[in-house]
Amino acid sequence: MVSESHAILLACRVLAVSESGYYAQHARPPSPRAIRHALLTERIGRIHLESRGTYGARRVHAELTLGQGLVVGRCAVELLMRRAGIAGVSGRPRFRRIPHVATAADLVERRFRSEDPDELWVTDITEHPTHEGKVYCAVVLDVFSRRVVGWSIDASPTAALVTNALGMAIEQRGPDGTVIHSDQGS
Repeated sequence: MVSESHAILLACRVLAVSESGYYAQHARPPSPRAIRHALLTERIGRIHLESRGTYGARRVHAELTLGQGLVVGRCAVELLMRRAGIAGVSGRPRFRRIPHVATAADLVERRFRSEDPDELWVTDITEHPTHEGKVYCAVVLDVFSRRVVGWSIDASPTAALVTNALGMAIEQRGPDGTVIHSDQGS
């Protein structure tokens, strides 16, 4: 309040603090805790800056304890980050469905059973992160035996990825009248 140009006497009366206590507090040197918090806040800010603003309290805490060998609690790191206005990037981006856009119909109606081989095949595409980028794998499964009858790997999830896997399955099994369904219109 004093920093906002209010009278010291008025501020002390409103906050129920004695005037002598106010002046004594200003004359005292900073406490060991205040000094430690100032040093930790400086290190936290540096770690956060080096992470390009992505690290949150858990990663900053890990860097302080494991990387720099400091003894500090995670709650203290959270408190100091909050006081300094430092926050990390939260989580992975979430993908949301676009409203009012039709998706592919579930022609199998979630019944993944078959009485005979090569009667029903299902496909799926999975994404695998690697050091050189992402790799996509399309697999065709025979529902009867749960065996992979065709597969394909590519650097991008295109229609060719699925058709190559399907072509391999047809070459290997040569089904007659097999009904092939896919999810989400692949």
